[in-house]
Amino acid sequence: MIMQHPGLPDAWALLVLLAMGVITLWGLARSPAQTARAPKTPGPMQELFSILTRIGTASPWPQLIARAMVAALFLLVIAAGLYGTPVPERNLATTLTWSLWWAGLIVSIFFLGSAWCGICPWDSLAQWLVRRRLWRRGRADRSLNLRFPAALQSVWPALALFVGLTWLELGVGITRSPYATAGVALLMVVLATGSLALFERKAFCRYLCPVGRTVGFYSQLAPVALRPARAEVCAECQTLECYHGTSEVEPCPTRLVMGRLTENTYCTSCGSCVRSCPHHNVRWTARLPGAEAWQQARPHGDEGWFMLVLLALTTFHGLTMMPFWEVWMAQLARLLGDSGQLLRSFSLGMLGTIGITVVLFASAVWGSARLLRGSLPYARLFPRLAFTALPLAFAYHLAHNLNHLVREGAGLGAVWLNPFGRDTLPPGMEELHLRHMNPLLSESWLAALQAGLMVFGFFLAVQVLRHRAPELYRATAVLPGWRAAPMLAFAAGVSGFDLWLLMQPMTMRL
Repeated sequence: MIMQHPGLPDAWALLVLLAMGVITLWGLARSPAQTARAPKTPGPMQELFSILTRIGTASPWPQLIARAMVAALFLLVIAAGLYGTPVPERNLATTLTWSLWWAGLIVSIFFLGSAWCGICPWDSLAQWLVRRRLWRRGRADRSLNLRFPAALQSVWPALALFVGLTWLELGVGITRSPYATAGVALLMVVLATGSLALFERKAFCRYLCPVGRTVGFYSQLAPVALRPARAEVCAECQTLECYHGTSEVEPCPTRLVMGRLTENTYCTSCGSCVRSCPHHNVRWTARLPGAEAWQQARPHGDEGWFMLVLLALTTFHGLTMMPFWEVWMAQLARLLGDSGQLLRSFSLGMLGTIGITVVLFASAVWGSARLLRGSLPYARLFPRLAFTALPLAFAYHLAHNLNHLVREGAGLGAVWLNPFGRDTLPPGMEELHLRHMNPLLSESWLAALQAGLMVFGFFLAVQVLRHRAPELYRATAVLPGWRAAPMLAFAAGVSGFDLWLLMQPMTMRL
């Protein structure tokens, strides 16, 4: 017998659909503002927030302590995976990695932006091994300092690794293997360390890390970011310590200049710019959630593709945990003559999900371009409108992972006390039932949060559409946004399908 999470109640789903209908009509009827709003003068709460975060980032010690703690926990995960029990429910490697860390990471982005990258154990271990310094700037001769190949200076390598890790997670099933989980963790450390030893700065963080790029894109929707306190100070700066670093502080690992920073995509929240700025002008700032995605971030082709595939794979995660997924795979396997783990069938299903998402989006963009009658070329419209995929993916990713976090996180207490799972047996059906039917949040609160996230994601997608392509709203009709109808239909279709997935019973991961 396979345990399943109950789905989102019909009443909550109906409320989401009603809200989406109202937002769609609003998106059709209201034109976006013709001029961007002037930035507001920081209020007392913003100043207090900046002061408190400045206290935590001005000194390297708080971050160093956090890095050391996370790195120690990461090494414990590897040890448990290699030498602990093979029972995934009893081993810290699988329970912490897949039930707590990955689910909790997506939730943390909503509140903390890319802060995870600032304490990432892969980068910490790589830096300590190669630079041989805890936090001060390492010697230049510790690395070969080669330039990263120009042909790979994009997010395509990170996207390839992201697709590969998803294939390992869902197709090969490493979530059920502590040993395989530890192996993948070690592989990421090797990639980070090798990259730091070969290339200048941190090429792994900028171009290769699938988790970092996912965090970076999602952080465009976060309500916090590292930004200049006063823009005029950065405009007059000639020395650019935030980029070059100082004798004590490392340069920006992903080659960002704070005075020109408009998006979180490549910021790793390492804090080097905070400590190197001689004017103390870099602070954590609060802002409206999603404002960066619809106003400030610059569209690029490779980034647009990453956001589209991210949307497809978040939906694909949900599909593979539906009870009917195994039936579909069995039927496809009979057609293909597949056997064993059905990896060919799974791979085809994964590629099919990505392909369908891309075709639907491309068709919506084509329809919008046709309605514009050539005033904005398709090639320019495609990356602009790809930003609509970002809040849709993030909302469903949050809602889906929240289910894992509050249900599967309820049984982690005993694993913390015995991380290697010594002298333990696999959990019985009664234990699994009690664990998963008694979540950390009540059913009503969980349903309300999931419904709210879906509405929030759809609203942000419509906001992105209105501000990213205002040409679609240049009409004298009663409904100014009628030209945006193809993209609104795409956003509504994706949100509706993801909502339907949330309503289905979901197979438990652990």
